[in-house]
Amino acid sequence: MNFYRRMYVLGSKIKIRSIELITTLLNRMVFLFSSQPFVKSTDESLNLIVQNKCSISRYGDGEFNLMNGKSLRFQPYSKELSLRLREIIKSNQENHEVFIPNIFNNVDWCTDRSRSYWKSYLNLNLYKIYKLLQRDKIYYDSLVTRLYIDYKDKSQAEFRFKTFKKLWDKKDVIIVEGDQSRLGIGNNLFDNTKSIKRILCPAINAFVKYDQILEEVKKHDKSKLILIALGPTATVLAYDLANFGYHAVDIGHIDIEYEWFLNKAVEKEAIKNKYVGEVLEGTDVHRINDIKYDEEIITRIS
Repeated sequence: MNFYRRMYVLGSKIKIRSIELITTLLNRMVFLFSSQPFVKSTDESLNLIVQNKCSISRYGDGEFNLMNGKSLRFQPYSKELSLRLREIIKSNQENHEVFIPNIFNNVDWCTDRSRSYWKSYLNLNLYKIYKLLQRDKIYYDSLVTRLYIDYKDKSQAEFRFKTFKKLWDKKDVIIVEGDQSRLGIGNNLFDNTKSIKRILCPAINAFVKYDQILEEVKKHDKSKLILIALGPTATVLAYDLANFGYHAVDIGHIDIEYEWFLNKAVEKEAIKNKYVGEVLEGTDVHRINDIKYDEEIITRIS
């Protein structure tokens, strides 16, 4: 590498580092001098889901990134999706609540790895996130569906999973999921439902099929509980279905968390025959032969 090339690379690294330092300083000032969003605790959020017949839309780092113009591994950025997410996070729709991560005040409950991630993420993004929120709004904890792997103290996981199962106890359920998610297959998470039907959607870029997915769900009776595991598309879908009178819950990663809980995993790991987008080897998923699962599938959207 010649002298000028070395100077260019060095200058670029210094510029990037300077931007990161300025961004971190700005976000720390925001943390010190701005009021933090009000986010209910995990157990308060869980009780709301189980005891109240309200739909929920969840936001995490992925949704925040999409709102700020970044693509995800399984969901490319689109202006329409970004605008919808920005609309819903400030909404006050009847029988619908918005959930965001309860990480703004304290992350001492996290494992070291998770705590380090959230602190670093907030150092770089806090100002952007605060601009997206309705500051006088009460939010609930979107990590309520992540009950195991990131907890330092895992002693409450079993009780919380059992509490969650009350949501679908003896109910007719429609699961809207990615075509390799396979919620509840191979475990007993949904064994207490009355019935399950599945609408399978693309595992990658599901939002491009959003209108078709919405119309497919609307063909079904409003008495059925709609459980959605479809990334940022689920955030929007739960809100729109609530507006149409459905009880729709963005259930997120609860099935994968339950698998990790059953396996007594100490860190995120691939799950056989299920798509796990947060683990590199977790996206290589094979077909399965399961008659009960096949019978539950009523629609495939590809």
